[in-house]
Amino acid sequence: MLLGDARQGKLLGNVSGFARALRRAGLPVDAARIALAVQAMQNVGLSRRDDLEAALEAVLVGRERDRGVFRELFDVFFRDPAVASKLLAQMLPSAEGRADPPRQRPRVREALAAPRSARDARQQPEQALEFDACMSASAKRQLRHADFNALGAAEYQLLERLAREVPLPLPQLPGRRLRAGLRGARADWPRLLRQAARCGGECVELPRLQRRREAPPLLVLVDVSGSMERYTRLLLAFLHAATRGLRRRDVFAVGTSLTDLTPAFGLPDGDDMLAAAAAAVSDFAGGTRLGECLATLRQRHARRLVGRRSLVLLISDGLDTGDVAQLQQELAWLRRRSRRVLWLNPLLRYDAYQPSARGAAALHAGCDAMLAVHNLASLEQLAASLAALMAGR
Repeated sequence: MLLGDARQGKLLGNVSGFARALRRAGLPVDAARIALAVQAMQNVGLSRRDDLEAALEAVLVGRERDRGVFRELFDVFFRDPAVASKLLAQMLPSAEGRADPPRQRPRVREALAAPRSARDARQQPEQALEFDACMSASAKRQLRHADFNALGAAEYQLLERLAREVPLPLPQLPGRRLRAGLRGARADWPRLLRQAARCGGECVELPRLQRRREAPPLLVLVDVSGSMERYTRLLLAFLHAATRGLRRRDVFAVGTSLTDLTPAFGLPDGDDMLAAAAAAVSDFAGGTRLGECLATLRQRHARRLVGRRSLVLLISDGLDTGDVAQLQQELAWLRRRSRRVLWLNPLLRYDAYQPSARGAAALHAGCDAMLAVHNLASLEQLAASLAALMAGR
């Protein structure tokens, strides 16, 4: 184990290389956390590997979804001195050597992959994009406005990471549950009696109950047809991270059939979610029969719609091959059972786009609004658009 090298004066180098691997995997590890990691190693000692792993995890991991990535990197990095020295050579500029990346989750493989030299980057400019804070402002702006369907492999991987950091704060609406307040319409009689008992029967004030404000229940329908292939993975990664704190969130994949992705979205790690979603969807990159999928939603999962309070996000390009009359009928039912039905259409990247296809025309008439989701800038503007639309009802 690499910990034995700490007695030879390599402790700081090992911790620095391990922290760099964590940063390349997407964990927010700064100099302060590295200093805490060194202090934790000194406090717990190097005799027990499990104690060291627990101590480093406590100071280096701040998000639940990053725990699996940390543990896999820890197992690889602190497993064997020969392997660790090769991995350290990839992380530290002064070291030499190469090592084949282990068969781990994508974030771990990317973190352990050796960075290319500047000469290779000049020879292959289309692959030279790296997830680095040193990216120029013009490059960041260009990437924010780049269409998801026109990205190279390296740009696509980078944009998938950036999409997971885009927030989606839904507007807070009055809920059904009540809480103690000062301006509520209902009196809190149990609390009034308790206060009177403490004050000798005197009523000092009249406590009231007011409605809690909470985000609306969210129902997401994601098109997984072939024309949406380049958008689906990025949008799933974005929604998984942006809606993690919601109390009620249901996700379905629509294609030739309806697939429930809510269990996959319950996984804390984004890579695990994408793997579980890919395993659950059997009609990926096929056609789209949205009317039949909505009929299945109505027959089997109607309880997922909480009264008329649910916000429905329908992510599709509108290229439907099913029965248009059935689609119109099911959209009318969905609109009656929800607060808002919003169509997120990646084809709005075209300025002259018109929903002229039969399925697109039915969606345009049956939904409350149509929003763009074709680049990172449109995802960043999505929260403001949702707030403006939800304020109307």
